[in-house]
Amino acid sequence: MAHKELLARHRAVMPKWLALYYDEPIEIASASGRRVTDREGTTYLDFFAGILTNAIGYDVAEISDAIRAQLDTGVLHSSTLYLIKSQVELAEKIAELSGIPDAKVFFTNSGTEANETALMLATQARRSEQVLALRNSYHGRAFATVAITGNRGWSASALSPIKVSWVHGGYRYRSPFKSLSDADYIKACVDDLREIIETTTSGDVACMIAEPIQGVGGFTSPPDGLFRAFKDVLDEYGILFISDEVQTGWGRTGEHFWGIQAHDVVPDAMTFAKGLGNGLAIGGVVARGDLMDSITANSISTFGGNPISTAGALATVNYLLEHDLQANAAKLGSRLLGGLRSLAERYPVIGDVRGKGLMVGVEFVGPEGEPNPGAAGVVLSEAKARGLLVGKGGLYGNVIRLAPPMTLTEDELEEALGILAQAVEKA
Repeated sequence: MAHKELLARHRAVMPKWLALYYDEPIEIASASGRRVTDREGTTYLDFFAGILTNAIGYDVAEISDAIRAQLDTGVLHSSTLYLIKSQVELAEKIAELSGIPDAKVFFTNSGTEANETALMLATQARRSEQVLALRNSYHGRAFATVAITGNRGWSASALSPIKVSWVHGGYRYRSPFKSLSDADYIKACVDDLREIIETTTSGDVACMIAEPIQGVGGFTSPPDGLFRAFKDVLDEYGILFISDEVQTGWGRTGEHFWGIQAHDVVPDAMTFAKGLGNGLAIGGVVARGDLMDSITANSISTFGGNPISTAGALATVNYLLEHDLQANAAKLGSRLLGGLRSLAERYPVIGDVRGKGLMVGVEFVGPEGEPNPGAAGVVLSEAKARGLLVGKGGLYGNVIRLAPPMTLTEDELEEALGILAQAVEKA
């Protein structure tokens, strides 16, 4: 089926607000390694990985074999009313990797659902509906997670089951504190946090939730140490800290397994999803045991942590640990940042290159430094025309997001940099 015909059918039955990339959207029909092929036979190097989800790449035998082995049992689903061995084994591994003392794990189907669960835990434990969140953040598309999303382009409703106060810190490039040194930037943001607590809340705040690197917000991040300083203030008030690791988890940042570890912080809870299943629908929360057990009502998850998703996720985690993909992300991420910064020296349309590991953002600007979403759109399309798929985001839609599978090779990296250079030249 041609893309044009499928697009017409899509528009007839799918909602208008369901975003599609490109003037002529494509369907991915097959894939292997880091390359995908569309329905019309064009092959691309994938540098967005299903929004950071295909973390290991495509058609990985160890993962496919684990899924097939579970399929061969005939049991695709049983629900959390029954014991699931792969679920328990995966929970044990995540609890150990988390570094959270006495950790327990609850599995969901997505990052949105994981963040909703974390909010429920925190508000129940603290008996408060007040939450602190960062400006420019994104945490999901459900009722409470839209409320804590500090990005108007992704916040569909002003209605909310919680009361949110917004804190500076996550988006440094356009921050009023941009010109400050790292130490002074952190101090200014901490002063802001304390003032927000004192002036916009009644003091008994449930939690702060933050992405160590803001994903949809354009791969933005504060200086290392900001969240350590935030945590010190939060502890004074007994406020819980939740790290949203949906995009930063599993070693993608290169230097650490979890993004928050760059700040020397052990959070009270972490949420995760995306790369864990390498394409399978799975997410979850790992939290201190007492926090996880604070829910007093009955609860289950019909599909969360099902036998198929946990079998595949367990194989994914084992693969990335055995092949030290975190080290590969660090090594190639450094080269990617270096190559893009060299490109920025040649083209003033690039205002900022930032990120860690294989999680890199390129912000496009106009002559006066203003956001330039048009240039980002050109690069998105020109890269595709040359065989490279990249992402786009940022508060103003002016950031190209690069997050290839963590199995990326040096040759593939150089290929991508060459294509990006040609695409930026057209912007």
